[in-house]
Amino acid sequence: MACLLETPIRMSVLSEVTASSRHYVDRLFDPDPQKVLQGVRDMKNAVIGNNKQKANLIVLGAVPRLLYLLQQETSSTELKTECAVVLGSLAMGTENNVKSLLDCHIIPALLQGLLSPDLKFIEACLRCLRTIFTSPVTPEELLYTGPDHQTILFNHGAVQNIAHLLTSPSYKVRMQALKCFSVLAFENPQVSLTLVNVLVDGELLPQIFVKMLQRDKPIEMQLTSAKCLTYMCRAGAIRTDDSCIVLKTLPCLVRMCSKERLLEERVEGAETLAYLIEPDVELQRIASITDHLIAMLADYFKYPSSVSAITDIKRLDHDLKHAHELRQAAFKLYASLGANDEDIRKKIIETENMMDRIVTGLSESSVKVRLAAVRCLHSLSRSVQQLRTSFQDHAVWKPLMKVLQNAPDEILVVASSMLCNLLLEFSPSKEPILESGAVELLCGLTQSENPALRVNGIWALMNMAFQAEQKIKADILRSLSTEQLFRLLSDSDLNVLMKTLGLLRNLLSTRPHIDKIMSTHGKQIMQAVTLILEGEHSIEVKEQTLCILANIADGTTAKELIMTNDDILQKIKYYMGHSHVKLQLAAMFCISNLIWNEEEGSQERQDKLRDMGIVDILHKLSQSPDSNLCDKAKTALQQYLA
Repeated sequence: MACLLETPIRMSVLSEVTASSRHYVDRLFDPDPQKVLQGVRDMKNAVIGNNKQKANLIVLGAVPRLLYLLQQETSSTELKTECAVVLGSLAMGTENNVKSLLDCHIIPALLQGLLSPDLKFIEACLRCLRTIFTSPVTPEELLYTGPDHQTILFNHGAVQNIAHLLTSPSYKVRMQALKCFSVLAFENPQVSLTLVNVLVDGELLPQIFVKMLQRDKPIEMQLTSAKCLTYMCRAGAIRTDDSCIVLKTLPCLVRMCSKERLLEERVEGAETLAYLIEPDVELQRIASITDHLIAMLADYFKYPSSVSAITDIKRLDHDLKHAHELRQAAFKLYASLGANDEDIRKKIIETENMMDRIVTGLSESSVKVRLAAVRCLHSLSRSVQQLRTSFQDHAVWKPLMKVLQNAPDEILVVASSMLCNLLLEFSPSKEPILESGAVELLCGLTQSENPALRVNGIWALMNMAFQAEQKIKADILRSLSTEQLFRLLSDSDLNVLMKTLGLLRNLLSTRPHIDKIMSTHGKQIMQAVTLILEGEHSIEVKEQTLCILANIADGTTAKELIMTNDDILQKIKYYMGHSHVKLQLAAMFCISNLIWNEEEGSQERQDKLRDMGIVDILHKLSQSPDSNLCDKAKTALQQYLA
């Protein structure tokens, strides 16, 4: 019986709470404006710090009524302001509260409120908007994000209106102005180029930013100022060799990576520094020798620190929270540092347990850490020396192949790009990668909807085919299929087309291989070559295609596929007389291989080509002002005289 009584008791308690809450909502509908205002004020006091009361009022329909009062022209400014304050308080509750507010279209109403002449009302609307937009459930696209929105803010005078706030006596105001500039300048040349010339009290903005990143300023201010200068530099508004970058911004960001800084500051410092130096070799070199940065970053991997979970539980919780971010930031910065310089790569790899840390990073649960680890590895894989030593010692290819089996596209793009390096002819990893089923995996990538993955898939196959055995070439052709090969040759992405032509060129090298492949796929390959030479393609594409023809012409039996195809012969003749020297040279290689004296049937081929007028063209080209073309023509003519 006791159990049966439980439900009615709970229901009566709930109805009591709802009844008391309903009283607040009912007063919002009173015909007397003064009573409505007092009702909103009472509601404001009732919801402060009371999530249960907030939820009840939302369920009872308080939000639509508050928004109605906020937007009514007949409502007093005082009432509108109080409504905005209550809505802001409701937004500070749970994520479900924010969702309910968004469902009632609160954002357009608050944005409209910003047009009011009353500052207190504007401030209440802004506070509420800030609370809503700091919630993870609010879609970012509801407000300004991306280059288009930066431009809208810029065109409406944001720079001029915010600039004078940098000299405000209030630290909070100065900080918000700084943050606005960092967001406006990020990857935006138009805004950044304007910021460089903005004067505030007779001082240029970059000079103000430099003052704000001095050591005696608060860390938050130093970091944000460094961000502003970094973003302006990356957008091309400040030179990378400018003293404000080399002597001020870069050292400030390196300082942020030191042990003395808070973990979150170290993360932000490393990530901003990685972005600053990413495209510039000189900045990478300077950063690498500043304050022992490479060794300093090794400390990023030592969290959570080995403290007693009982004596320092708060510290452990904090470390755990930031451990992923620290590793991600360190990998990013190592990737930027090692992007170009061989000596820096060597220093990174020689840092304590570095290769083991990267390999571990490849299998982390956090996608962001995995991506950063792959990027770091990719950067280091540009070193011929490291590919032959450290990468082989740690069998890096094994975890990399695992990553490639099942990963989001952003990781696949970098991992497959790195695989291209591991498949270079001099890499010891090439053979074990081949044995682990890489051909099928890469052929699969060529069918991706993502152009970057198609490029990397075909690029890796191209590297794989370079000076490869006949068996590997046959495996590639079988796994790829001629249908897919021709789809790639008509791909809309120029990089895919160029790498596919590169693959064909590598497949069709060494005579026995050329003859073997052309005996089985000759008809389709000749058809593809014809289509490309007839199509509207760039000089580079047609040059590659003519080089493929030159390789076919170097075969023993394969060259007959050219000699019996008058259409192709006419095209070679046409390109010998082309206005572009690259195409003339490529066509000349075809002719030289066809008429070479020491090969069987050369006399018949020479006669046929003479009848076509090729000899006359060779005589003409032997007078060419281009020395390379002239020499090739003379060498070809000697074949006729021998």
